[in-house]
Amino acid sequence: MTFLRDTGLIFWSQLRANLRNPTWVIIGLAQPILYLVLFGPLVKGIAPSLGADADPWKILTPALVIQIALFGSAFAGFGIVFELRAGVIERQRVTPASRGALLLGRVLKDMAVLIAQALLLIAVAAAAFGLRPNLAGTLLSIVLIAVMAAGLASASYALGLWAKQESVLASVLNSVTVPVMLLSGILLPMTLGPAWLQHIAEANPFSHTVDAARALFRGDLTTSDVYVGSAVTLAVALALMVIGARSFARENA
Repeated sequence: MTFLRDTGLIFWSQLRANLRNPTWVIIGLAQPILYLVLFGPLVKGIAPSLGADADPWKILTPALVIQIALFGSAFAGFGIVFELRAGVIERQRVTPASRGALLLGRVLKDMAVLIAQALLLIAVAAAAFGLRPNLAGTLLSIVLIAVMAAGLASASYALGLWAKQESVLASVLNSVTVPVMLLSGILLPMTLGPAWLQHIAEANPFSHTVDAARALFRGDLTTSDVYVGSAVTLAVALALMVIGARSFARENA
């Protein structure tokens, strides 16, 4: 019960900070909407090559939700760097709060922000572009992407505690997130690329998350893409959360 209470306190503290200054939340949502408006017609143009029944908005929208999760969660470590400099982490060190709760509360806040952004993006796609995703599949895809975001945020917090400087953190994250995004098929399905590029993309775990999210949006709830993508996403997220928890406990010992 103490762990849950501590987690809740950290969660609400972090969420209130976001609500007081929602600028970054809005900015994080504005870019995917811009992609939806400007890149959507291009995907619509190549949709026939993806299959007779291919819906460009069901291809692009779940991928943009993953883009929000990828960049929003991966760059969460900048917040911990600011808290280190402001002495917030130092003050939390001297409290009896569970070290795991200090991480989990922050991660849950990031998941909550992501879910709100995802629902808004899907609502825009539905209202402006006629997106009609499968309801159950959409909810499951958001849960799947939120799990992925939890792992990424945990790793980012661990990296922020290690780097302690925005410049170091930015160089590392930019070197990782851009190739991961390009090789995940977020902007275009990797089936459009040459065979050698598809083989490289298969080694990227987030490409399986993208495939699973798209299948869920279509309503294909029992395909191999969903099973493989869910298993890979869960495994990677758990591994990253373990790394984050150990780093957080060590830094706050």
